Amino acid sequence: MHRARRWTAWTLAVVVLLAVVFLVYANTVMQGTRSAALQVWRDDRVAVRDVGDAVLMTPTGTADGTGIVFIPGAKVDPYAYMATFRQVVAAGTTVVITKPTLNLAFFDTRPLATFEAHAPRVTTWAVGGHSLGGVRACQLAQDADGLLLLGSYCANDIARSYIDVLSVSGSRDGLSTPDKVAAARDQLPTTARMVEVQGANHADFGAYGDQPGDRPATISRAEARTQISAAIEDWVGTLHGRTLR
Repeated sequence: MHRARRWTAWTLAVVVLLAVVFLVYANTVMQGTRSAALQVWRDDRVAVRDVGDAVLMTPTGTADGTGIVFIPGAKVDPYAYMATFRQVVAAGTTVVITKPTLNLAFFDTRPLATFEAHAPRVTTWAVGGHSLGGVRACQLAQDADGLLLLGSYCANDIARSYIDVLSVSGSRDGLSTPDKVAAARDQLPTTARMVEVQGANHADFGAYGDQPGDRPATISRAEARTQISAAIEDWVGTLHGRTLR
């Protein structure tokens, strides 16, 4: 009996220790770059509001009726993506950057409707994500009019869907490498728009500094952000008026 109790106590201690270690790991996020965030906060074309489970970015000018629910990469500060969408929002698109459960997209089981509710005037919705967030976005794509992948690719097959897809990758991405993106291309519809930003790496899709395992970029963060934003803005124009759901 004493031995059984000792084993039970030891097992519980190990489980508790592993849980604590995991929680510390999950909550150690890559923080957004302060200077990039301040540029967004000070841009009078863009309104930013923390709505609890997400960061809501809305245009202060004329809205185009299109919105994007965007899922961050694993353990990346949601605010790190404000700079990525600054110009897109200024042009009229609403962006809702989610705060994933435990900072990991796969633990977040909330439907798109949870986040779409923050912008009831939006009529056309796309779902998107960076890295692991993009993989999760693929799983939610059947509930959206468009799918946006930034430095990411689908693990599930949506090739037969009619969804409008934009995949933006970086030629210097050390995590979602060009080879991985190419290998998963057949998971997407043949009409998917594929854009590779020459010289951009994995961390260029947000503003949170360098990321372990990434390759050095050969263009500036500002240039990469400009090209990424332009590709998204151009793609959003094709979504206007789509009501596929």
